Amino acid sequence: MKLGLNRTSGLNRILTSWKSQDDPRTGTAYFMIDPSGFPHLTLYKNKVPLWQPSPYNGVRLNVIPAVGESSYFNFSIIIDADEAILLSNVLNSSIYVRGVVQESGIVQLFTWVERKSEWVTFFTKPEDQCDSYGHCGANGNCHSDSMDQIECNCLPGFTPKSPNDWSMRDSSGGCIRKNQESVCRNGEGFVKVADVKVPDTSVASFDKNMTLRECESVCMRNCSCTAYADADFTRGGRGCLMWYGDLMDTRHISGGGRDLFVRVDALVLGSEVGKELDGTTKDQELPLLDITTIKAATDNFASTNKLGQGGFGPVYKGRLASGQDVAVKRLSKGSGQGCQEFKNEVMLIAKLQHRNLVRLLGCCISLDERMLIYEYLPNKSLDCFIFNEAKRTTLDWNQRFKIILGIARGVLYLHQDSRHRIIHRDLKASNVLLDAAMNPKISDFGMAKMFGEDQIQANTNRVVGTYGYMSPEYAMQGLYSIKSDVFSFGVILLEIVSGKRNADFYNDSACLNLIAHVWNLWKEGKSSDIFDSLMAQPYNSRQVSRSIQIGLLCVQERAAVRPTMMDIVLMLGNEAALASPDKPAFILKGSGNVLDLPPIAGASANEVTITELDGR
Repeated sequence: MKLGLNRTSGLNRILTSWKSQDDPRTGTAYFMIDPSGFPHLTLYKNKVPLWQPSPYNGVRLNVIPAVGESSYFNFSIIIDADEAILLSNVLNSSIYVRGVVQESGIVQLFTWVERKSEWVTFFTKPEDQCDSYGHCGANGNCHSDSMDQIECNCLPGFTPKSPNDWSMRDSSGGCIRKNQESVCRNGEGFVKVADVKVPDTSVASFDKNMTLRECESVCMRNCSCTAYADADFTRGGRGCLMWYGDLMDTRHISGGGRDLFVRVDALVLGSEVGKELDGTTKDQELPLLDITTIKAATDNFASTNKLGQGGFGPVYKGRLASGQDVAVKRLSKGSGQGCQEFKNEVMLIAKLQHRNLVRLLGCCISLDERMLIYEYLPNKSLDCFIFNEAKRTTLDWNQRFKIILGIARGVLYLHQDSRHRIIHRDLKASNVLLDAAMNPKISDFGMAKMFGEDQIQANTNRVVGTYGYMSPEYAMQGLYSIKSDVFSFGVILLEIVSGKRNADFYNDSACLNLIAHVWNLWKEGKSSDIFDSLMAQPYNSRQVSRSIQIGLLCVQERAAVRPTMMDIVLMLGNEAALASPDKPAFILKGSGNVLDLPPIAGASANEVTITELDGR
């Protein structure tokens, strides 16, 4: 397949989205080769760049890093006087591949799996925060695989334009020269930044015949030249790229990037900035805020600013001096959760970056005080809506389905797409927060566990979680896996559809939990009786019924037969036939009664934050 511009005919092949999922008119998202500067691939939405892969280096095109050395795919770019095109070849004739640009602003590659008779998502971009165009602003460098608590740092010779914003993990303002002066005087030079996706090449000049040494010399003579790199590995390092002005959209690519040479002044050149840069992402910690800053922001933890109370302690709304609203979670001195849970949440969530996960902005440690500072989400938690008769009426089905899909994508990121496989272990409606646009964000990672790449299941002697959301193998045996979170997700899905809480549900005819009640109605073909009676009409009853069936697949008693989160996202996104679920957990054979579990202590009075439950 060809993608790109034929300079002779003027034909420009562009991959465009549909206007919507069921409207094939031309949408606003498109993937193309931009011929300006050094020709490069760019994903746009509404003419705004969303993602740019690393430009072709003569050896490989890092559009799909996972298949850079694959024997199935081959990607190359031809740039000459006649054309600037991307050539993509499938080398194995038995493999069928299709590329799609979604109107939401993502580009995907699907492969056909014959034994499943379905298209499977092989590749999706943008994938993480560093994929987002200009995430770290001008002259910033993004590290998506960093062990650091912040993914952005400045290129050599630069410093954050707004240090306060950077301390709050907002790096979009970018970086400026440290001395605010020109670097075009005696003694300046270049510092190598290894393994990066080079900056946006639309503003770069290109000479295919120049050597790297010649490139350096030409750049040095021009005071406006801020950086250079080689353009073609195949010709002994020939080919020169030079940038003028700000360097936008640089990111680290572990083991697969290029060397970028950034212009610095004599002082920076002599201070071994290269070594400093290498150590920055290893040694830097999550921003620590002073206790006086937190007290000022919350009006000394005024009761009027209190948002709720959980197992961790109270949560307060605060406003920093910069005007940013935050949520401050304060560890109660009498809390059953201590230093380990605090450290666990700081170490885990600070590494996670996804639109459906809450952002941790900083922490505060002062004497015996421990606090976590999060982004403030004005609509609080999901349970405040779906279990409140007045607020439930404001949630139509489209909004509920959007929340279900957002939660699914967030959990999928934890299980599969984040740097480490994370099991949340306390997924519930009160741990799903809602932003101003009602987008869901998963919170509270104090009980989360990190899994090894090949690890499938683990065991614990200390069962933590919330009754009604815990899977049977976890509640009864202390066994947890990604399927434990799948069970919890299924409960949340059924609660969103029905507007009823699983643990508090009682039926007039028998003491059933919500799962058992849904199962009985579904078996009798009465799915419509499960729908929340307060949900605004009209709604897609077929989609609601399908969602109920997906929820029942998630809460099956045997973990092995529950779907993965990848399966769930695919099921939510298409109309393919679904399997019939087995009997759910917590229903005794031959009876509709809930299993007689021993009581579990430690529930939150208000499930705004972490809830810890110790099984007896």
